[in-house]
This record gives sequence, C-alpha cells and structure tokens, in this order.
Amino acid sequence: MKIVTQVKLMPDAVQASVLERTLRTVNDAANRVSEVAFEHGVPREYELRKHTYAELKARGLGAQAAQHVIKKVRDSYTTLKANIRAGNLGTEGSERRRKAESKPITFRPQAAQPYDDRCLSWQYDQQTVSIWTVDGRVKNVSFVCSPDAHKMLQAHRQGESDLIERDGVFYLVATCDVPEAEQYEPDGFIGVDLGIENIATASTGYLAAGRGLNRYRKRQLALRAKLQKKRTKSAKRRLKARARKEARHAANTNHIISKTIVTEAERTGRGLSLEELKGIRNRVRLRKPQRVALHSWAFAQLGPVWSCDQGCDPRCRIQRRPAHNSSPAW
Repeated sequence: MKIVTQVKLMPDAVQASVLERTLRTVNDAANRVSEVAFEHGVPREYELRKHTYAELKARGLGAQAAQHVIKKVRDSYTTLKANIRAGNLGTEGSERRRKAESKPITFRPQAAQPYDDRCLSWQYDQQTVSIWTVDGRVKNVSFVCSPDAHKMLQAHRQGESDLIERDGVFYLVATCDVPEAEQYEPDGFIGVDLGIENIATASTGYLAAGRGLNRYRKRQLALRAKLQKKRTKSAKRRLKARARKEARHAANTNHIISKTIVTEAERTGRGLSLEELKGIRNRVRLRKPQRVALHSWAFAQLGPVWSCDQGCDPRCRIQRRPAHNSSPAW
C-alpha cells in the first residue's frame, strides 16, 4: 500500500532562493515541453524526449531533471485525456472541454517537481536532505516533521518525492510503500449516513454534529467578503495568510470523525457501509443561499480515509450503497 508523507523544509535564505529559482526554471521548461507536445499531437514519451531533451539540457537542467520534466508533461496529458474520456470536463462540444483541448497545458511557477534517489538523498538522523538544483547540489537542507512521519520515512520511504512550494514555504512529499495489514471478513457492518447538519451518523448511535463546522464556515465566508470589499494591501495580505485555513480545519474535523468510527469498527470486527454520494452536486437543484453549504460539503474527504486501499485501517472493509433521501434503515 502506497501512502505519502509530507515534511516541511527549513532552508536558509540562500537555499530558499535557489530552491525557488529551481522550481521556476523546471516549470518554465515544462511549459515549453507542453507547447512542443501540443504542436506534435502529444507524442509518446520517447518521441517527446527526442524533440525536447537537448533543449532542456541547454537550459541548464541535469539529465535526471530533464527526464522528470518530460515525464511530468506527458503524464499531465494522459490525465487530461482520461478526464475527457470519463466526461469530467463535460460533453463533446461543451465550453469547458473545448477550452481544455484547444491549448497546451500550463504549469504554475510553484508546481510540484518530482525527484528520484539520484536527485535527492535523505539523512534521517540529521533530519536533512541533499537536493539537486539549477545551481548544483544543495546539501544540509533541514526538514521537520512529526515523530510518526519520521519513523514512516525511515522504515518505508521508497520511490519519488515531490518538491512543492506553498506561500513561500517548501515541502517534500515522499512516497512510502507500507505492507498491507492482514484483512479479515467483517462480522456485520456499521452503517454510516453522511450529511451537512450531521456530518456522520452511525448505526452504533454515534452522531457527529456539523453545527460547529457550519458556523465556522459562515464566519470565514463573512470575513472573506469583508476583507475583499476593502481592497487594500493589508486586506489582501490577510486574505493570503488565511488561505487554506478553512480547508485544514475541515480536514482535521473529518479526520477526528473518521478515526472514531474506524476505531469502533476495528474493535468490534465489523466493516463500514457508506452511501454513494458521487455526483450529488449535479443531481440536486438548490436555491442560491443553499448552494454554498452544498459545495463546501466535504463528504468525499471521508471516503478515502475510510477506504481500505488508501487510508486509515486496511483491515476495515468498505461497502457502498446508493444514496437515499429518507432516514437510514440499518
């Protein structure tokens, strides 16, 4: 089972400048490769490499970095094609799909850049990394993480790691290959009903009320509107500082709820029965004041946490059932 572990890099001023310049350089190169791929009808990775590898080397990228840039671009087009085939960008001829197909894919200056073990090495005891940059190898870049994450890295880190930048802070997202836990056949199931007023209602009697989270969202919405109306530099700084704060709070709330339910299922040897809510935002028509609550409802976030192939407890089996409009009948 593959999971990811995120660590925060603590570079000094010089190291941070080099890392920022590296991300901008590789993503600028990725945009150029994307243009070439679009012009040639998105060829296979080997063909794309023949068109762009020499140019990337001339830009100052190392051999491995150039390969990763080309692969990143080709994978992005593969993802785009899969989304189009699945209908995630609308039907044929729709404005959203036409816009996606009519121009090359572009990469943000801070977009993630993959690193393999040739470009990145970890020193777990010293909690430092040595990483390739456009200015050469940068050593002794400190990182911080939780004790559990540190143990996970030491025991199971394997494969590529992604360097990303968010609001001027650098992170490494490492892939860890964790052995599958022993599975068991559940002795019955715990039914879980998901909602907005009550985030989760379990057949065991556990009820996770959504009042606190909903009130928090309303406060954040009012605060954002108030700051946006000011349109001053200080208001924009406050908005930037608060970016993603609401998402982190909601994710933490969902994590606490999921851990409570999964722990009970594990203790009693039962599985979980979840309702399938995929596509509910397209199926339901609501008045304008209700749309904010519906579109900020993070029901899908609970699913991967409970799912035995991605998250919390691999032994906990998942059973999905159609969504219903009436009260659950367990």
